[in-house]
Amino acid sequence: MDKGYVYLVGAGPGDPKLITVKGAECIAKADVLIYDRLASRRLLTLARPDCELIYVGKSPDRHTLRQEEINALLVQKGLEGKIVTRLKGGDPFVFGRGGEEAEDLLKAGIPFEVVPGVTSAISVPAYAGIPVTHRDLTSSFAVITGHEDPTKNSSALAWEHLATAHGTLIFLMGMENLSLISSKLIENGRSPSTPVGIIQWGTRPEQRVLVGELHNIAQLVKEEGFTNPSIIIVGEVVQLREKLQWFEKRPLFGQRVIVTRARHQASALSQGIEDLGGEPWEFPAIEIVPPSDPNRLIHAIKNLKRFEWVIFTSVNGVEEFFKVLMEQGRDIRDLAGMDVVAIGPATRDALEKRCLKVSFVPEEYRAEKIIEGLASRVLPGQSVLLARAEEARDILPESLKALGADIWDVPTYRTVLGNANKEELLKLLEEKAVAAVTFTSSSTVRNFLQLIDGKQSLLEGVKLYSIGPITSKTAQECGLSIYREAKQYTIKGLLETLAGGNKE
Repeated sequence: MDKGYVYLVGAGPGDPKLITVKGAECIAKADVLIYDRLASRRLLTLARPDCELIYVGKSPDRHTLRQEEINALLVQKGLEGKIVTRLKGGDPFVFGRGGEEAEDLLKAGIPFEVVPGVTSAISVPAYAGIPVTHRDLTSSFAVITGHEDPTKNSSALAWEHLATAHGTLIFLMGMENLSLISSKLIENGRSPSTPVGIIQWGTRPEQRVLVGELHNIAQLVKEEGFTNPSIIIVGEVVQLREKLQWFEKRPLFGQRVIVTRARHQASALSQGIEDLGGEPWEFPAIEIVPPSDPNRLIHAIKNLKRFEWVIFTSVNGVEEFFKVLMEQGRDIRDLAGMDVVAIGPATRDALEKRCLKVSFVPEEYRAEKIIEGLASRVLPGQSVLLARAEEARDILPESLKALGADIWDVPTYRTVLGNANKEELLKLLEEKAVAAVTFTSSSTVRNFLQLIDGKQSLLEGVKLYSIGPITSKTAQECGLSIYREAKQYTIKGLLETLAGGNKE
């Protein structure tokens, strides 16, 4: 069997967007992904569905595997001919023991590659508003392991030089030794009033920052309950945090928000949440599939010339309609002479991208308002094609029939339960790690409840946001309490509501 290949990849400090492009590619191509505690769990979604995931996380008080066992595991999987990605927090060669792993791979004759990562030493202070260098304050910095006991006789750290030679000192993994580190620096000439910053879970929603001075920082840490993983940064640059902090000021800072839209539609909402400082987790509660009877849509398309009106009530309806239209060898010319109606701006945009002029969009984006707007326009005897979801409400076709119109209510798609990672979703909710859940349709509400096995108690303390009144009504019928409803029934409106709701 041919030997495999091992990538030693730096995952960055915690924010999954700080993975390098090459690092993400290595995750995507891996047969085996061996990952640490500090690597964001969201990065695991980049792996192939058939990728073997192995957790080898270590913390100061608990090791899943000893380093020697991790090295042996890398060698074993490499000898099996697998492509292995070893995902390590920060950078693999900055106190990451990546050098030891590389040495063992070399001994076994397994080819490997090192993919540097964004080290927490500089990125975590940056997210706290602390530059490690500043022209007016310091032109140097040192990165130091905090694991070493400063009192041992054989210390490899030259405290007499460290204390005074470098402007900024950054200690990684040093919380257990914070008191001794502070004492050693003071003993060797650093001023007791030197500013110190402690940054816990830097770059993540849980990020907390504590600022003090060398003489009192250990006591402050004890009082505030700061623990690992934390970065200790010592120097005058710490004082810049007060005016340069930016991460915590964004509207959704510290908020994990669940996105329940279908995966192919989730990106705009997820990106908006990130832009507001939140951390989106995509758990698609729905998936868009062909209708139960596709022939009804095919039949309608073959008879397009009979319709005076065509109504689209979603972007999905537009996309699926035109997909089948093209499959039938037709195009937008077959809609010539029809009045086209869109339920809202997103649906209108999807139609206009296909060079169709939209005749009517209601001011309020729901079926009832379409009926109000068309009551004086649709004439008795006119034929109306209603292209929409299979499970949509009856109010629109029934009301149009009451106007005397000939209604063809044709499903263009249906929604089924999405392929969300149910176990991960339940784990986040059980850990009380979720701040909000967003619902963008009635089907996302119903299917989300299926994903959590109907355990509504898991949603205690979680804010539920709805895109509009129909979705809110469905949630209420299911026994859920909507915290806020979007004033404008669009993704933009939902994002504005999320940002506003978090300020209260």
